[in-house]
Amino acid sequence: MTRTVTTFCQLLLVALLLGAGGCSTLASNAASRLAGDLSTAILNQDDPETVRDGAPAYLLLIDSFAQDESASVAMLESAAGLYSAYAAVFVDDRERAKRLSGRARNYGERALCRRQMPTGGSSASCTWSRLEFSALETALQGLKRDDAPALYALTVSWLVWIRAHSDEWMALADLPKVEAALGRLQALDSDYQPGNVQLYLGILHTLRPPALGGNPDAGREHFERAIALSGGHDLGAKVEFARSYARMVYDRELHDMLLAEVLAADPRKDGYTLLNVLAQREAENLLAGADDYF
Repeated sequence: MTRTVTTFCQLLLVALLLGAGGCSTLASNAASRLAGDLSTAILNQDDPETVRDGAPAYLLLIDSFAQDESASVAMLESAAGLYSAYAAVFVDDRERAKRLSGRARNYGERALCRRQMPTGGSSASCTWSRLEFSALETALQGLKRDDAPALYALTVSWLVWIRAHSDEWMALADLPKVEAALGRLQALDSDYQPGNVQLYLGILHTLRPPALGGNPDAGREHFERAIALSGGHDLGAKVEFARSYARMVYDRELHDMLLAEVLAADPRKDGYTLLNVLAQREAENLLAGADDYF
């Protein structure tokens, strides 16, 4: 592991040195590309333990660039995504998850702020998570198509933050805001991460029972759409469909069918491998506890 981290540091240093001598933009772009390449490598890893053990060192490297006030939008988006994924998948301790997801959301907010005001300054999006719902809706309407990646980074990190703070009512009260942000993202660019947006909407509609504002029928439609958009390659969408919808409506047949399909599938698919391996592990757990639940 030490050698792997050292090699990565050396590559990163070389990439930055290529931009030395007054060419800071090239350095920033090189770092952003490495962050994007790292995200791809993580998603294509079929051994979750390798990612769990190695990711903290890479997160610190990303921090060293993203914390700079001149950090590029791409770097901030990557930082938000990596921290969100790590906090959601590999962190079991609630207090630690709160800290890491808070950092992820902060990077997401900074990305959207930088996207709207590239030369600095302030805007409503710099304090996005603290906006009242009506002010949020107004701010959302001011976004443009080019803002979609930053809005996506903020929305996903916000969802992870809510999950980590699920024991706090004020955090759960942010769910309608996140749903509004996802709706605006679809309106801005329906082709941007469509499967993931549908998946998150499905989860949002099934987090609460109908008496408290949930809509399982709408949730089912979103889950089915997410699966279709991935061509069935995103096994996590089927697991969430089973856990969030089938269990909510006590549909044992659908629940077991979806999980059996997950376990029978080949998890190795570009862009999905890590999450698919984790999805298969979760499918096994859900099936093992199905008799107790149903």
